[in-house]
Amino acid sequence: MRGDSQFALLLTETWRDLQSPAVLWQLAALAGCLLLAWLFARSTLLRVAAGNHADTPAYRFGRSGLRRVLFPLAALVLVIGARAVLEEFHNVSLLNVAVPLLISLALIRLVMFAVRQAVARSSWIASFERIFAAVAWSVVALHIVGWLPQVIGGLDSVSFTLGSQRLSLWTVLQGIAMVLLTLLVALWAAGLLERRLATTAGLDENVRIVMLRVAKAALVLVAVLVALPMVGIDLTTLSVFGGALGVGLGFGLQKIAANYVSGFIILLDRSLRIGNMISVGAERGIVTQINTRYTVIRAPSGVESLVPNEVLVGSVVQNETYTDTRVAVPLNFQVSYGSDVERAMAILVEVAQVQPRVLDQPAPNVFLTGFADNGINLRLGLWIADPQEGSLRVSSDINLAVWHRFRAEGIEFPFPQREVRLLSPLPSVVFAETGKVSGAGHAIDEPTRASRAAGSRTALLRDDSEDIDI
Repeated sequence: MRGDSQFALLLTETWRDLQSPAVLWQLAALAGCLLLAWLFARSTLLRVAAGNHADTPAYRFGRSGLRRVLFPLAALVLVIGARAVLEEFHNVSLLNVAVPLLISLALIRLVMFAVRQAVARSSWIASFERIFAAVAWSVVALHIVGWLPQVIGGLDSVSFTLGSQRLSLWTVLQGIAMVLLTLLVALWAAGLLERRLATTAGLDENVRIVMLRVAKAALVLVAVLVALPMVGIDLTTLSVFGGALGVGLGFGLQKIAANYVSGFIILLDRSLRIGNMISVGAERGIVTQINTRYTVIRAPSGVESLVPNEVLVGSVVQNETYTDTRVAVPLNFQVSYGSDVERAMAILVEVAQVQPRVLDQPAPNVFLTGFADNGINLRLGLWIADPQEGSLRVSSDINLAVWHRFRAEGIEFPFPQREVRLLSPLPSVVFAETGKVSGAGHAIDEPTRASRAAGSRTALLRDDSEDIDI
């Protein structure tokens, strides 16, 4: 009740000061303090940025934290000093209200700095910052107007029993707040560990990911186990939820559990690494993420596939960059029988050697693979060291260059063709009575026979050569 009367008196005095011309002194002092704090923070940050400091993670961490909290802390110090001076001559109710507001602003910025340092950049950070700022300002407002004890009492009156534990809404909110606080500390420690592991030389990427995830899970578990007893929640009350979770894993979450275990297996046995070019089933692409439940494969077309880790463990995976990033790219060509085959093979090698992505070792080579119906088959074998960039571009460049070189040197690409010959008709017997001709067992009149005889010729058509007897 004493606190309520004090805050009610503060609000009454603030309202009275706002109606008096003397409030201009407080407004001027507040505006001057904010302006001086902004100039001080800006000049200090500029000096820090222009200083001759090594760009180390610790230096970046300190500079980022100073940028977020320097202004509200400097303004708070200046406002407290101005209040001490003005209270000898005027009422300082407005400055008294500004002090808790600046404290809450500094607290909000400190918490959000810790959150941004603890977790990676995510889309939910901005939403969380708005929600946390709204909650913090609401608590400050309730504290200023003196309603905070009544609100806490109302929340504590809403209670329920879980086993032998009595839980109220206020206790649950305290537990949530404490868990969030300890989680922030745990995630901040995990972020420090991640930066430490990132600077460790000679540590495999998969081992780094496994260590980080195990450490983060352990820190989160410890944070929850520490936070709940701090607000009076008995951990034995969570045994029901633990049993339900075990039953769920046994009946409905086998796939999820299998994917999680498979994810750790993939990371520990180093069969897949970020940046590998793999093919599994109908999916082919670059491994961009290895998460606990799934692995992200980015196809050359830009489409990302989320492949469950259980599939990668239980299926045949073609890893094009497992031990060696070099892969072979075969290209097939065909030249006509009248072309200079040796010159065509030399042109293919020359064209492949000038391509920047084609390796010198193993050197490009050409093979005569067979004699087809329409031409001679040649195969150009070459190697590239960057399969993640795709092979279509290098194949297109070589095909275009071969086209121009073959045309310039008179080497022909064959096309399917068929030669059809119409032969002379079979011997016929003329019947004097009817004036008709019998051939191949059929009676044909004389005009028809003459028409077929006139049509006896040789025609050139597409595809294979063959004789047709008519």
